[in-house]
Amino acid sequence: MPERYDLHCHSTASDGSLSPTELVHRAHQHGVTALALTDHDTIAGLAEAQTCATATDVKLIPGIELSTLWQNQCFHIVGIGINPLHPPLVEATQNLQNTRIERAEKIADKLAKKRIPGAMEAVKNAAGEGMITRSHFADFLVSQHHVNTQQEAFDRYLAKGKPAYVATPWAELALAISWIIESGGVAILAHPLRYKLTSNAMRRLLDAFKNAGGQGIEVVTGRINKDEIIRAAALATRFELAGSAGSDFHCPDQWVELGRLAPLPTHLKPVWELLN
Repeated sequence: MPERYDLHCHSTASDGSLSPTELVHRAHQHGVTALALTDHDTIAGLAEAQTCATATDVKLIPGIELSTLWQNQCFHIVGIGINPLHPPLVEATQNLQNTRIERAEKIADKLAKKRIPGAMEAVKNAAGEGMITRSHFADFLVSQHHVNTQQEAFDRYLAKGKPAYVATPWAELALAISWIIESGGVAILAHPLRYKLTSNAMRRLLDAFKNAGGQGIEVVTGRINKDEIIRAAALATRFELAGSAGSDFHCPDQWVELGRLAPLPTHLKPVWELLN
């Protein structure tokens, strides 16, 4: 039976709705044999996920999704096969947690000025020990009936240029990639078409990504369609990057299911072949 990979998903350690244990069980139920847990800017869920994976015969690939800056725009870099005990990576995630708390306080202040109080307490309670993300604020806005959906919360309040948007001093792209590589991992550009870059900007981004040591690009991810897979695969071929596949699963019923992915185009080198 061939391996079935899902190399991008989230737990309650960041903005997913399932605990690491629940996530691994769900992956197992849906036939995933190799799962990368890639929570936003944190490695906090990996130990619990590994304990569950050992009991269920799922191969857990330790991962992370780092928020980075390149030319003042935020890009997400997935790292898989990392060593979560690598000291610079541990220090980086601790600093990122502080960055996220500071951003959350600023977002809450901006919402309060729009006569939407109570956001900080609500998102802290929702995140628990996990990272506070903008998705937690989106859920809060839905719960308070200011919007009907998470997407509407971003469109009206949280996206760039909106009333509660806060520019965040994420790590520079090359530095974040170095944390992944030096910890033994493989750096992958997450959901490349989501950034809506021009062809020229994408070329410059991928040149910078490769020059910093990036090796992979997500070709099959989320609700991507056939035409988008072809476009992402063309980028992988042009820039000689390995192809990755991941659901970007956050919660049941609202996201693509774990493991429910189109096949990776056969002419691409699969990124999992780069793992030690």
